[in-house]
Amino acid sequence: MEPAAIELDGVTRRYGERLALDGVSLRVPAGTTLAVLGSNGAGKTTLLRILATLLRPHDGSARVLGAELPAQGYRVRGRLGLLAHDPLLYSELSARENLRFHARLHAVAPARIEALLDEVGLAGRGDDPVRTLSRGLIQRVAICRAVLHEPELLLLDEPYANLDPAAVAAVAPLIGPASATTRVLISHDVDSGLAEADLVLGLRRGRVEVLAPPASADVSGLYG
Repeated sequence: MEPAAIELDGVTRRYGERLALDGVSLRVPAGTTLAVLGSNGAGKTTLLRILATLLRPHDGSARVLGAELPAQGYRVRGRLGLLAHDPLLYSELSARENLRFHARLHAVAPARIEALLDEVGLAGRGDDPVRTLSRGLIQRVAICRAVLHEPELLLLDEPYANLDPAAVAAVAPLIGPASATTRVLISHDVDSGLAEADLVLGLRRGRVEVLAPPASADVSGLYG
């Protein structure tokens, strides 16, 4: 059996009286792309935040890259790349300054920053303050931040949001299937999510409704 990058057993998370995740169990082998599908409020982002060590499950167990969460979260944070709705950038700093800050946290060589900015088409805008950039350009910088330290696991929440087709093509080698890393991909575009997935997780009201390869994943009941 292939080693697992993610193992969840009965993971539950509440917000007050509301169950955001209700007994979620799954196993994701290393190198797999897990597409997480479901309507708004299904629990997708809550799941991603638990995997990123930003939320604690109230019940059940979670293991990511061999680390038990939350107790061993310190062992895994530097091995994750998170791309969330919040780009996690300092708006008054330039794109290059933001990446330099994160590079120091992860002991990444400056040459990596320049290579990434060039790859996503931002070499000429790298010194512009983030607050002056369009949403699409900010997304490109956030993608550079997420992959800067060459993480073992990418956690991607709508990674292609605000990107035109040319930008999607530019970032695909970094965060798409060609990145050859383990990925958890949240997508509201069902067809795109299925096309990139090796395994599909369908959530409905916090419960697992679908857990199957894309060819046999019936997601039609997730959005009713």
